[in-house]
Amino acid sequence: MKRNTAPARGMRDLLPAQVEVRDHCAAVIQRAYARFGYQRVETPALEHIGLLTGSGGGDNEKLIYKVLKRGDKLDLAKAQGADDLVDFGLRYDLTVPLGRFYAEHAAELPQPFRAVQIGPVWRAERPQRGRYRQFTQCDIDILGEASELAEVELIQATVTALSALGLTGFTVRLNDRRLLAAMVSSCGFDAAALPAVFITVDKLDKVGLDGVVKELTESGHPAEAVAALGRTLEAVLAPGALADSPLPESVPLDDEGVAVRERLRTIRRLAAAGLPEGATLGFDPTLVRGMGYYTGTLFEVGMEGYPFSIAGGGRYDGMIGGLTGKDVPACGFSIGFERVVLILEEQGLTTTDRPKRLAVLHADAVPADEVVAAATALRAEGHAVATLKARKKVGKQLDELQAQGFDGFAVLEAGAPGAPEVREFRAS
Repeated sequence: MKRNTAPARGMRDLLPAQVEVRDHCAAVIQRAYARFGYQRVETPALEHIGLLTGSGGGDNEKLIYKVLKRGDKLDLAKAQGADDLVDFGLRYDLTVPLGRFYAEHAAELPQPFRAVQIGPVWRAERPQRGRYRQFTQCDIDILGEASELAEVELIQATVTALSALGLTGFTVRLNDRRLLAAMVSSCGFDAAALPAVFITVDKLDKVGLDGVVKELTESGHPAEAVAALGRTLEAVLAPGALADSPLPESVPLDDEGVAVRERLRTIRRLAAAGLPEGATLGFDPTLVRGMGYYTGTLFEVGMEGYPFSIAGGGRYDGMIGGLTGKDVPACGFSIGFERVVLILEEQGLTTTDRPKRLAVLHADAVPADEVVAAATALRAEGHAVATLKARKKVGKQLDELQAQGFDGFAVLEAGAPGAPEVREFRAS
């Protein structure tokens, strides 16, 4: 019986041409981040299950791929539930492992520490366009910087990286969890209801204002509070309503809220100075972000014509303190690598800066030392060279090489000195 060799649902095999584009994108992003002083770190794919389920990952904690205990630790007879059988899990993001990494290595790291991570993460969710069960994340984080300079730098570095990839016309949205809480509370919702209300408001771009009001009503929230929030959301969604302030002036704020509002204004003013042409930065008091570990500033990047965000992040000041007992301010921004690659491919912007790929075709009669010498001479000129035995039907072979991404070829004759003549493929 033939075995099923297809990849698991939501996972993908990547062909050489796809990997080449991804490597190019990762290199462009890393070069952009290096200009801002970020250093690459790596963390393991597996983390202790207690870390993954206790760090405020929100709904993603329900999507963890859990790993069974092994050997003597796996005691099926004593297990009372599934959680008794696991001790590790595959990471669902790069932020939680970075918090653990920093807690262990802070004494060895510069302060503040600027980290960049590019690596795979796993979530057991329903696959869809631009979303997979295994996917690559690309994160930058600043650990140890409490001022608004962290947010400003993260925004500028991220838009620099996106622009370097060739993307244009994107929008950066800003919010703060504390301002969102003030807006919802001012409408009459109890403090205990805020997390549930946030989850519903986060669906605004999917179900619309009427859908949000309907869901809040059906969830049993007070009718007056729901109506008030509906009016407030309608006001903030009006064009130009938030040109100068992240909240309508009608929302009452205490002293902390006023300070947060001014901080957000400062972040926008300073970050706007580094935006590329065609990019915009504005306030969005409906921006929630799903991770429970966010404590303050939130940001997200979208592009017109695409229903999903391409980057997002925020401040998570409480995470590292929860691991070490010592508070450490932290803020990060993550590029949705898979979605960015998808957009680049759809827009035809995946030209790489790789060397020219050449095929050296040789007959059986050509001595091996001459094949090696010819390939070596071409590589010395900066080309990427593959040596291949020439077929009888060389025309079909050339068509295949062109389809595989080769830029040209050379036919090696026995006794020919030096580098062979490089030819371009005929127009297809």
